[in-house]
Amino acid sequence: MTKVSRKGEDIRLYILEHVEKHPNDISKITAEHFGITRQGVNKYLQKLCSEQVLTKSGKTQGSAYKLAALSEWRESFQITPDIAEDLVWTNTIRPVVSSLPDNVLDIWHYGFTEMFNNAIDHSGGSEILTVIKKNAVNTEMLLIDNGVGIFNKIKTELNLLDERHAIFELHKGKLTTDPKNHMGEGIFFTSRMFDSFDILSGGVFFSHKFGDDRDWILENDKFSTGTAVWMELNNHKARTVKSVFDQFTSKTDYGFNKTVVPVKLAQYGNDKLISRSQAKRVLARVELFKIVIFDFKNVDYIGQAFADQIFRVFTQNHPDIELNVINENPEIEKMIKRAKKC
Repeated sequence: MTKVSRKGEDIRLYILEHVEKHPNDISKITAEHFGITRQGVNKYLQKLCSEQVLTKSGKTQGSAYKLAALSEWRESFQITPDIAEDLVWTNTIRPVVSSLPDNVLDIWHYGFTEMFNNAIDHSGGSEILTVIKKNAVNTEMLLIDNGVGIFNKIKTELNLLDERHAIFELHKGKLTTDPKNHMGEGIFFTSRMFDSFDILSGGVFFSHKFGDDRDWILENDKFSTGTAVWMELNNHKARTVKSVFDQFTSKTDYGFNKTVVPVKLAQYGNDKLISRSQAKRVLARVELFKIVIFDFKNVDYIGQAFADQIFRVFTQNHPDIELNVINENPEIEKMIKRAKKC
């Protein structure tokens, strides 16, 4: 058997981890990174293609590479009174992903059961399609139900302004339309465990990338019915379920007591954040937490009434809640200090 050197393995790994972002110039950036010739890199590319780990398209001078799908699995599940997400995981899903490391498998266990249970309990649909795709670097899972749509359900049940407002509340965590049976933590923690986590429903697209405190709301073509959830994770991440919980929970009792509020999501179009009503939307349900971090990234300006409602009125009424701010510009910082002094 041919022995692969440590440097050779590093080159292979670098190619696999970067080829999706650099399909047309992966040879160039790999050669520059390791200080070797493109001809040397091409030998690794040819080997990875022969192993069916990569696929190649185009001519020699304009070749494009991408990760080959090592496997693709799909199955539809009927939503019936006796269906249970833990049994579906154990009997059907786990065998498909069983080759993954234990910590990665634990994340998939958590993410699948939480999202599958949400579809069972809340979608109002009759079917859940599950698709799992694996390549040499990542595993991706897609869950699609044919129900009423998650954002529409939250908007209707909680009497929110619109579906964008539903996403804003989801970001904070502890949001549920069934408080007797659910704590409202599933989507929040699942979205933070995976490298990417996306939901499309009713024309609104929710996207969260690991390591980014912000969630993005994007308008999209109408998703005709139901909800689609995508989850993707590197097959060899060192991340654990516990490490994600530790970021937002008490170290003693694992109470979910910390949230990051992306203030930008309260801003509609070109509207400025100036009113008390806007501030009250930002503050909705934050009393459920002990530590609240307001992230002002990409917010240029806040008005006096907006700042006063959060940093004077709210703090006077909730002295036991710790409020912090991050990514504020000098003008916002001045407005907050002024509100605190009043």
